Amino acid sequence: MSDGAAWGDEQPDVLGGAWVARTLELPPDDESAREGVDPVATLVHRPPRHRRAVLYLHGFVDYFFHPHVADALDAAGWDLYGLDLHDYGRSIREGRRPNHTRELAGYAREIDAVVALLRADHDRVALLGHSTGGLVAALWADARPGRVDAVVLNSPWLDLRKPWFDRVVLTRTLRVLGRVTPELVVGHIQPHYGRALHAGSGGEWTYELAWKPHEGFPVRASFIRTIRAGHARVARGLDIREPVLVLTSDATGPDDRVHDGLLTTDSVLDVAQIAARAPGLGRAVRLVTIPGGAHDLALSPARAREEYLGTVVEFLDAHAPA
Repeated sequence: MSDGAAWGDEQPDVLGGAWVARTLELPPDDESAREGVDPVATLVHRPPRHRRAVLYLHGFVDYFFHPHVADALDAAGWDLYGLDLHDYGRSIREGRRPNHTRELAGYAREIDAVVALLRADHDRVALLGHSTGGLVAALWADARPGRVDAVVLNSPWLDLRKPWFDRVVLTRTLRVLGRVTPELVVGHIQPHYGRALHAGSGGEWTYELAWKPHEGFPVRASFIRTIRAGHARVARGLDIREPVLVLTSDATGPDDRVHDGLLTTDSVLDVAQIAARAPGLGRAVRLVTIPGGAHDLALSPARAREEYLGTVVEFLDAHAPA
């Protein structure tokens, strides 16, 4: 590929069955200079069956482990491809800091490569981003008009879930810290939501805790500086030209303790913030709330999960018909 990225061969994936993983070797970045290890991204999929494809971008402390979403889309005539962005999930490499970036635009390299690959074999391509992946997807679609046919955002991270002081005053401080002391650890995620999800601690879902640990990975000043810069771009307004569907839970739950609504509210982000930012994403934005939905709506209890998947399929079929 012209930018120095190169695809590897397909290998059997950890999901088993017909799932395969293909590594994308990426050009060196700032982390390469620090540790001497270049980044990779990983594309996960089953053999294609349809002329329409959805590319899935995961959130922070996350990776693709959603074959049930692929099943729902397959039944509606869509192939699902999961992309583990560099330094996430299957793309974590020893010597590189997991789940860290200093530039959201750096993810464009792998997204560009995958979308080009999908375009070669599919008539329609849609982008589906969750949480941080939703922020990345929105910024990418804004910068790449016409590359995909529709954009779906599942609980996208469009603002910082903190009081005014943190969102304004502390953000200014972190802008400086992220530049002067970029490696400074400024926080971790709360473990309660992850424990509620995982089968090993009473939840419904099985996934690799090495790639999605309950306590997450260190959050560094440079990462928050980068995320807040993305939030600022969203606040100024984007111009996504393709139809956009934004989905959230119908309620926000506390993120700092165990409670009965961990999986029936968004206990990671603030749904009111998402709703406030959604209209400014593009020219045709639809906002839908899913009663009883979890932060990752695809991992909600069955009724909310089915409503979420049905809404996504309906939207995709309407705006990217076969």
